[in-house]
Amino acid sequence: MGLSRIMTNLRDALVGILRVAGRPVRRAQGERGVVLEPYRGYGSRDEVFLIGRVFRQSQADPGAERRDLLENMRDISRRIVRRAVPGAVVTARFYGAEEAFTTDRDGYFRVHLSPVDAPATDRPWHTMELSLEQPQPVQAQAQIFIPPPSCRYVVISDIDDTVMRTGVANKLKMLWRLFVQDAESRIAFPGVGALYRALHDGASGQQENPMLYVSRAPWGIYDVLEEFFRLHAIPVGPILFLREWGVSWKSPLPRKAEDHKRELIHNMLALYKDLPFILIGDSGQHDPEIYRQIVDEHPGRVLAVYIRNVSRSSSRVTEIEELAKAVARVGSTLLLAADSVAMAEHAVKLGLVPPETISEVKSEKAADAGGTAQPTTRRIERSTKGETVEAVSQGELKDILETGPGTTPPSVVVEPAARGSQHGPDKEGT
Repeated sequence: MGLSRIMTNLRDALVGILRVAGRPVRRAQGERGVVLEPYRGYGSRDEVFLIGRVFRQSQADPGAERRDLLENMRDISRRIVRRAVPGAVVTARFYGAEEAFTTDRDGYFRVHLSPVDAPATDRPWHTMELSLEQPQPVQAQAQIFIPPPSCRYVVISDIDDTVMRTGVANKLKMLWRLFVQDAESRIAFPGVGALYRALHDGASGQQENPMLYVSRAPWGIYDVLEEFFRLHAIPVGPILFLREWGVSWKSPLPRKAEDHKRELIHNMLALYKDLPFILIGDSGQHDPEIYRQIVDEHPGRVLAVYIRNVSRSSSRVTEIEELAKAVARVGSTLLLAADSVAMAEHAVKLGLVPPETISEVKSEKAADAGGTAQPTTRRIERSTKGETVEAVSQGELKDILETGPGTTPPSVVVEPAARGSQHGPDKEGT
């Protein structure tokens, strides 16, 4: 193939990626350049929360499927750099409650309402009506998740390098994937869709457990993540970002986060005070540190911690050791694994998901990854909590993780022996 042909193919591919990546902006709610964009909310029967944004954007032709490179670059810039509408008043209505909320300097509004009428119990998703009068009238509807009586636990999962590969250790690669790659090109970890569907459905298949997703990404790629979830059949839920990056051409670096992930999880534990939690993250960033503090400060509330092993750094091994000791001290369980099948097997053992989950995850993994071999699973299991903590302190976990270069690290379960016979939460136990 000649050089000119290669360059043409690369150009066409880039145009296609940018066209898809810019498409969510053109689909946003609003007219004549002012957009009222709510994100999925969550809550309980007593209080609900929602974040949304009011911003301006230049209008694109929604019917234009063949656009040149410059036009698609403009679409991308509209999503990355949106002109906020500060001081706008958004009115929210939900089950008899009505209140006005004002956007901040970045155009964001935060809704916190207490329903007057009892929300229906026959469905988990409920509609909130939103309206904006100035600078021009705009109407929107938002979806709020309220756990039904059938749910048995809450799942909080990171997205970056836990659900999808974002390469947070490689900043240039991460920025490319965040801002340019379309939803179809984003790579899901093999088997993650089947695993998360099982966790959402629970052991009975009808629990509709809350799935709360956390990301370090900016709000501007929310629509792309939703499309990614749809393509991979991952159960939707509120996607909660830790910060607004505040990117602009004059200030291209993210502003420091004001909301901390630990605080967010604390709030979720308080909101769903009668439900236990499953925490899912990765070893590449700060999830082990945050989850260790959560387990320490809320003993008995965390059923299991699943950490996707994406880092071989010695500093990360130290943090995972500290998490393992915290989990063992309270009698919970930690699974460190690079493989979704190991997570499915462990969840089945705890009675969190039905046995067929294992075969479903294996089947999806084989389709996605071409049937790659599953890592072995090692266990650090002692008869008491204290003995399990001591085993980790003596370096048993570190020895397992420090396998030779180029080899796949094994999955590791850390739990007191009594934990292995648990069958998960039942109706009375919640």
